[in-house]
Amino acid sequence: MAEYSRSNLLALAVLGCLLERPMHPYEMATVMRQRGKEGSIKLNYGSLYTVVKALSKAGYIEAKETEREGRRPERTVYRLLQAGHVELIDWLSDMVSVPAKEYRRFEAALSMLPALPPEDALQLLEERCSRLELMLLQYQTMRQMMDTKLELPEIFGLESDFAATLLQAELEWVQRLRGRIVSGDLGGLTQWRQFTADRGDRLST
Repeated sequence: MAEYSRSNLLALAVLGCLLERPMHPYEMATVMRQRGKEGSIKLNYGSLYTVVKALSKAGYIEAKETEREGRRPERTVYRLLQAGHVELIDWLSDMVSVPAKEYRRFEAALSMLPALPPEDALQLLEERCSRLELMLLQYQTMRQMMDTKLELPEIFGLESDFAATLLQAELEWVQRLRGRIVSGDLGGLTQWRQFTADRGDRLST
């Protein structure tokens, strides 16, 4: 059986769901999806059941009862224990108060950007801008659905607002970067062009 670990944010979401009321895993997944949590926490049923078992083994939650609806299989309803409540508050407090270093793919790509010819980089950055614009639209659509159809209070969509703010900031930064490459205002652009040209000469010999 998998051991409990704070590295899996799905465990945090499970503890949060059970803080509201006892639930079975399928209900937890439904609540998470209704509130748009998939955008911030990776969710699939196989992992969810594994996490629930790990939390139960760790003594943070326990099976409360089983229930059956019609011909559906029995479902085990879990409830949050006092130890689980303490763990939730401690874990969440640490995450809110302590910034963590996150190794982002785009940051790593930017550190190696001179490996691409400037013209290729411009095209790829333009493609990224288009994708960021689409992602922003998706967040806005999801937020509108939460506000109108689900009528969820703003507090349940803070992570979506934060993610959209980061996307908007990234989009504006990438657009500025493209503009500086096009205008020739980016420091080191001459060396960048020379580096990629010299690399081509080296590889062709």
